[in-house]
Amino acid sequence: MFVAVPDLADATTPVREPVAVPAIRTHPLRRVVRVAEPYLYLTPAVALLVVWTYRPLVQAAQLSTYSWNLLPTTPMVPVGPDNYRRLLELPAVGDSVWRTVILIVGLLPFTLVLPVVVGFATRGVHGRARAIYQSLIFAPFLVAPVASAAVWQWLLDPGAGIVNRVLGSNTNWIHEPATAQWVIVAITGWHFMGFAVLVVSAGMAGISGDYAEAAQVDGATRRQIDWWITLPLLSPTLVFLGLMTVLLSAQWTFPLIDTLTQGGPSQATTNIYYLLWDYGFHSFDAGLSAAAGIMLFVGFGLVAGVLVWISERISFHDD
Repeated sequence: MFVAVPDLADATTPVREPVAVPAIRTHPLRRVVRVAEPYLYLTPAVALLVVWTYRPLVQAAQLSTYSWNLLPTTPMVPVGPDNYRRLLELPAVGDSVWRTVILIVGLLPFTLVLPVVVGFATRGVHGRARAIYQSLIFAPFLVAPVASAAVWQWLLDPGAGIVNRVLGSNTNWIHEPATAQWVIVAITGWHFMGFAVLVVSAGMAGISGDYAEAAQVDGATRRQIDWWITLPLLSPTLVFLGLMTVLLSAQWTFPLIDTLTQGGPSQATTNIYYLLWDYGFHSFDAGLSAAAGIMLFVGFGLVAGVLVWISERISFHDD
């Protein structure tokens, strides 16, 4: 017969209550640093934007309401919106806007059409040959615009230039109104086409090959794959290049115009970007130049907004 004996150890051991661990309090300064840490990383970039972009923009907007000839001894006379009114009444402004449109349209084949053609034609180049090809096609982009302008001025010389010798003509390409604008377009396109080709090649490299393989299984030809698959998936890259061409083409041509034609002949190469510089540093009308700059900023800002809105609706993404 067995009798259950109570466990004396259990009877004599007191039951321990759970001890509450005190919460570790973070110092208020550490909390502030933790919250502000991402903003501290952004501070240098924001400071540079404020100093080099937003501050000059505000100063230009203020200067556009004054009449001043850039001389420190001459007082700045407030004129309100008169500079904008004068700007809209000047025939040269409308002509320069039209020349800017022609410039953009003329550059689009160099920044969109030819890079796509070259990208498709050279996608089979691999290895060391691809590195050499990319170096050669990107080389013009590395040449300083002033240096390239000097070389092209020699090539297009009406008497001893190699271009006239090859064509058998005596055309003064740079100093004739009918050809000067197209010379600027051609040189600028030659200068930036290599950059556009590399951007297109990078965009094509980012497209998955599974789409082409699936299309080939369904019996699609290479031309059909390029037209219906590769080109639509390349649309974000082409929109980016188109946006750059529209917004930056006038700035790209400025060194060439200033070196080769100075806006001539007969203002044939004076686009809107060169015109505002001419008002400021040739006519010494700082207020009119600032007003042109503000209108240029607002106009291109609206164009950029419309292009971005359109791109969101026509672009295809490889998700």
